[in-house]
Amino acid sequence: MSDQKRILILMSSHDELGLSGKKTGTWFEEVATPYYVLREAGHEVVLASLEGGHAPIDLLSMQSPFTTPNTDRFLDDPVAMFALQNTNSLRTMNTNDFDALFVPGGYGLLWDLAGDAQTIAMLEQFYADEKPMAMVCHGPAVLRDAKKPDGTPLVKGVNLTGFKNDEDIELDLLRHLLFSLEDDLQMRGANYSSSDENWDVNIVVDGNLLTGQNPASAPGLAKQLADVIG
Repeated sequence: MSDQKRILILMSSHDELGLSGKKTGTWFEEVATPYYVLREAGHEVVLASLEGGHAPIDLLSMQSPFTTPNTDRFLDDPVAMFALQNTNSLRTMNTNDFDALFVPGGYGLLWDLAGDAQTIAMLEQFYADEKPMAMVCHGPAVLRDAKKPDGTPLVKGVNLTGFKNDEDIELDLLRHLLFSLEDDLQMRGANYSSSDENWDVNIVVDGNLLTGQNPASAPGLAKQLADVIG
């Protein structure tokens, strides 16, 4: 179809939660639901990770009560599972070919995507080109070191959200993290806001940047991205 857009879903390749001995990766619902919402809106969806190949999924997100109808559907979908097991490597991609970006959360990206020069350069290019970028849960952490063309932090003065410290604390994981999304983005001048209650849906849109606070925000965020790109 002539109005079909290409959307990149960028995932972490990292599966270790610091020195905790816990496994991590990408949060499953935050991949599965955007994958289906965007495909069913008529768009091409490409899964990529930093290193390519199998992109690790956080095991907790594959267990009740965190599973959803879309995670169940994804597990039973051979095409989707093949894409997850054989993600494209960001290292070898021309990301200029994409019309929009979706970054799911999970803790893995704090260790790889957030500090990766190629990822940061891609974000800066998407921002300069005014292409829509959607990020959910810990996904907005990838913005930490991105800069605007004038050298100021990309998030300075920008309204956004992301997984809040109190939600990390409730999971007893904040102490294991490389950095706090909430703290680091605020330190760089972001206008960070969160829902009063942990786990409530919260979506913030500022220009071409769309952010969601937590897994519950992923469906609405994916729908908003689909609406933005038409």
